[in-house]
Amino acid sequence: MRGVSPVLEVPFTATGDIDPDSFRRVVRYVLATGVSSMMFPGFASEFYKLAEDERRTLTAVLLAETGPRADVAAIVAVQDHATRLAVARAREVIAAGADLINLLPPHFLSPSRRVLVDHVRAVLDAVAPTPVVLQYAPTETGTSLDCTTVAEIAARHPNLRLVKVECSPPGRFIAELAALDPPLPSIEGYAGVQLPDAIRRGAVGTQPGCSFTEIYVEIWRRFSEGDEVGGEELHRRLLPYISYWMLDTELIIAAEKHISARRGMIATDFCRAPARELDREERRMIDRFLIDFADLLPDLSDR
Repeated sequence: MRGVSPVLEVPFTATGDIDPDSFRRVVRYVLATGVSSMMFPGFASEFYKLAEDERRTLTAVLLAETGPRADVAAIVAVQDHATRLAVARAREVIAAGADLINLLPPHFLSPSRRVLVDHVRAVLDAVAPTPVVLQYAPTETGTSLDCTTVAEIAARHPNLRLVKVECSPPGRFIAELAALDPPLPSIEGYAGVQLPDAIRRGAVGTQPGCSFTEIYVEIWRRFSEGDEVGGEELHRRLLPYISYWMLDTELIIAAEKHISARRGMIATDFCRAPARELDREERRMIDRFLIDFADLLPDLSDR
């Protein structure tokens, strides 16, 4: 898992039902951008608004598309609060064909550090040797972990292979993990707001939303090929938009789905309530975004 690894959005019909055919289109679009992995479901997928049968249906669509391909990895997320349920879900999706597990530690009602560690270890034990990405998103969850704790878990569980760092700013935590012996690789999230700094500090990948994957792929390509000036310049063009949208999780979900609908990737930009309604100025901002990045974002409606 290296480079850009988008988190898939969930298309809904105008009446709020999941749209599996449109979701398949989203998966195929992301694959066509040249990424080597993708994740479902995450915050960008509105996972907390999906019923169990809906989640299974969409996971099956993802794995049907990625399963025959040796060049791409499907990362399936486990966000259950109860350890028993998290273990069961992790085993279920691995049996269905997931290549990696993304584990979000429990956060409802502020569980203790010991409980968090026990939960993470239980899932790691249950799925070994399948590799696991530990998601660290303190802003969204209020859950705090330090580098020493993560290192102790990784020392006992070698299938903890990556940490998705979504603290703000993420750079110091990424650098601390990279300095461990052995190093623990990180991927950066949070829409790539601090992506250049994360790359310089050792991040091996980024995990944004999926509605404008081409921009992240191009930023990553430039940095990977030594064009740091070019990578910084493209990121500076993107930053005014993502820094505003990431002020609120529901805002960036609404913005990305509106972008996807405007590009022709999904039929509607419907978000399940409670959701953030884009106002007039926010929609005009997306108009400017699509003009500013027309060189990288083709119309997908005829594909």
